[in-house]
Amino acid sequence: MVKRTRYSEYKNAYANYEFELSEDGVLLMRCHTNGGSLVWDWKAHDEMADAFADVAGDREIKVLIHTGTGENYNADWGLLPDGRPPEEPLYQAMPGERGLHKLDEKAWYNRNLQFNVLSVDVPMISAVNGPCNIHSEVPLMGDIVLASEDAWFQDVSHFPRGMVPGDGQHVIWPYLVGANRGRYLLLTGKKLTAQEALDWGAVAEVHPKDTLLERAWELAHEIAKRPPLVLRYTRQLFTHPLKRAFLDDLERGTALETYAQRGFFPFGGGMEPLDRAWDAKPWSS
Repeated sequence: MVKRTRYSEYKNAYANYEFELSEDGVLLMRCHTNGGSLVWDWKAHDEMADAFADVAGDREIKVLIHTGTGENYNADWGLLPDGRPPEEPLYQAMPGERGLHKLDEKAWYNRNLQFNVLSVDVPMISAVNGPCNIHSEVPLMGDIVLASEDAWFQDVSHFPRGMVPGDGQHVIWPYLVGANRGRYLLLTGKKLTAQEALDWGAVAEVHPKDTLLERAWELAHEIAKRPPLVLRYTRQLFTHPLKRAFLDDLERGTALETYAQRGFFPFGGGMEPLDRAWDAKPWSS
């Protein structure tokens, strides 16, 4: 359960999440790192769960626009300014009891992230402003999903890197595009272009990058004209079957992912697929 919040309490609470509230009750939530594209690290991961809890608890807003900043929606993994990873990959990063508890904490944040997004009680418009290869389930849980022409979707952080497809990827993709296409995308690490995502039914509209947010605001202002209870109950109606899907499968996928990570956990480096067998040595290049 989320708690009751107000815009003034959370608007400046997060380093990676910027908020703007319009006069007609449309809340813009923009992901960023220092004003540029979001760099996905554990702090950003954990605080996204908390940020969505705050948004979900705000009963004054009427519509949520969720988007990124700059070139990517969410396709950087802790890279340095020159694009290099900050450290070499390490694949035995979670040994012993300390590792077990760290993995459990990350799984806890992950479950909260998905369910807090689904707890947002007003229509949610996702404007995917560029490549998204980590936690794509977040924007895809929007009621209207828009994508820029240069956007693409990919689950590179799981099976291609030697992990069980978790983090809600195993729920959202088969739910949206069908079991066969969903499994294919997760197993191959396919980059699904914005146009393919439109053809597959994962997004509703594709727009030039410079007009994407304008279209999101246009839709949001129109939706916000409806009565508050209509907005809330419509979102509840739309999210109910998705909540059931996540209740049925999220915990199991997260548990299997976490259990498998006890033997092989790809930490550090960039977001590249494995370039050799998982047990090959040495891993440093």
